[in-house]
Amino acid sequence: MIELSRDGDLWTVTLNRPEKANSLTSDMLARLIEIVDEAAGQAKVLVLTGAGKVFSAGADLDEARAGLATSPLWEELSGKIAALPCLTIAALNGTLAGGAFGMALACDMRMADPGAKFFYPVMALGFLPQPSDPKRMAALIGTARAKMILMAGQKILTQDALDWGLVDRLVPAAEQAEAVASLAEAALAASPEHIAGIKALIHP
Repeated sequence: MIELSRDGDLWTVTLNRPEKANSLTSDMLARLIEIVDEAAGQAKVLVLTGAGKVFSAGADLDEARAGLATSPLWEELSGKIAALPCLTIAALNGTLAGGAFGMALACDMRMADPGAKFFYPVMALGFLPQPSDPKRMAALIGTARAKMILMAGQKILTQDALDWGLVDRLVPAAEQAEAVASLAEAALAASPEHIAGIKALIHP
């Protein structure tokens, strides 16, 4: 359900559970953490994307009821993605919801299909978001807009997401591989130390 494709130093991780809107199980989160750990010393560019029309609906509903919604795995994953010394790109092929926000917010940049929607229904579901998610979201879009998503439970359309800075580009899912290649070109031509050095200057 988690696919890893390696094209030299470009790694692409695909959430491949489209029949369940790429909802994430604890095993999937554990596998994602393993891949990110491997990427820390090997990849120059790491891309996160999904199969089908939804990037991810967040936690698998059955596992969420059993405790996955508040599992520390979500925070561990987003923290490890944020700490990667390589370039990280979220290629959002469709809607982003719930706990899956964390991995996208932790990436260096985000592109989204024009038909995607963005929502994080923790207020309605009675859960707190993972600790770093509100902070990263507010840093990107401001506190009031973060509250609009997290506290007012609003679904955000892609044009608003672009205008706010939640995503950086709108790219149809069918064209995202080409867009990723363009964004990755400079990093793939650089040394790992150069990539890490520039990233450390942006995130001291």
